[in-house]
Amino acid sequence: MHQVESECSVLDGVAVFVAIELSKSAWLFAAQASPSGKTSSHRLESGDITGLVALLRRLQARERQACGGGTVQIVVGYEAGYDGFWLQRRLAAEGITCWVMDPGSLQVNRRARRAKTDRLDAAMLLRALIAWCRGDRAACHMVQVPSVAREDARRTHRERQRLVAERVQHVNRIKGLLATQGITDYQPLRRDRSARLGEMRTKDGHALPPRLRREIERELQRLELVLEQLEAVEAERDAAVAAPAVDDADAAKVALLVRLGGIGNELATVLVREGLYRSFTNRKEVAAYAGLTPMPFASGERHREQGISKAGNPLLRKAMVELAWLWLRYQPDSALARWFTDRVGSVRGRIRKITAVALARKLLVALWRYVTAGLMPEGARVKAA
Repeated sequence: MHQVESECSVLDGVAVFVAIELSKSAWLFAAQASPSGKTSSHRLESGDITGLVALLRRLQARERQACGGGTVQIVVGYEAGYDGFWLQRRLAAEGITCWVMDPGSLQVNRRARRAKTDRLDAAMLLRALIAWCRGDRAACHMVQVPSVAREDARRTHRERQRLVAERVQHVNRIKGLLATQGITDYQPLRRDRSARLGEMRTKDGHALPPRLRREIERELQRLELVLEQLEAVEAERDAAVAAPAVDDADAAKVALLVRLGGIGNELATVLVREGLYRSFTNRKEVAAYAGLTPMPFASGERHREQGISKAGNPLLRKAMVELAWLWLRYQPDSALARWFTDRVGSVRGRIRKITAVALARKLLVALWRYVTAGLMPEGARVKAA
């Protein structure tokens, strides 16, 4: 999640706080006015933005009348989730302050059995929203809403990852079907895959059974469609790096990363579009956003390490761990690679993997400094022009 800790604009004065519990069937509201303390609950059909704005204006007018006039601000909060950020943008266009709350940061009852309804959830969101706006930053965390352009720029590499996963599924399915006939040397990704299928013989010397053959042919058709779409997506990604759009504010950072050995267009795009476009204040925030920070457990005489938090952006974390191994291969003379070698040596297994995650954390901080302040990672090799 993109978390922000900026000061809420409503800390004093008259305000109406509204928390929305969103679902596909209905929107449930919990509202409380400050300083009058009036509370109310409301329900609207899901997606009724016109009714939502009208409701907020009525609550604002009611509180203004109760307080004898003056300025009354509206503060709305809802959980980040299925509905994305369109609601926040729509309310912001109406001049209404709207915060998107990180669901993982909300405090809940930890009893084994607890009451849970939409009404109770809305009340919990309202309490967290009011506490956060009054300065209690531990009450919850707010999500940083990306611009429409930045959100749209993520679509390419995210679609590519889904297509790659789908390609693997089709390949494994075809290989699995052929393995039932004793055929283990067929490669579905070769260009002659259709021609080779016609020449296939089972291990006992027979032609492929007709229904099995037709099923594999259909799998191949779906695989070819995925390969075609994958090629189009990768061409779109490469074009965005080679000839960036005028309004692409992050293209320069992608180009900087591509210059370093071991980083290609895909990794550079993921790193920038998923994380390095943000403004971090220190290296701890960078590592925490990727979920690469250690999580110790110390209570009384019990002390143990729980591993990394895994609470940040999963795509960024996965890309950094992959890049850590690539960095060792393509940047062996860099200071970070030497640090890894001095610490691990020839040790294999679990310790090496744990240290690679630590390397990923250090490398992410080094790349953040590189794209923001121009500080080249020590000993890093730049690709030949």
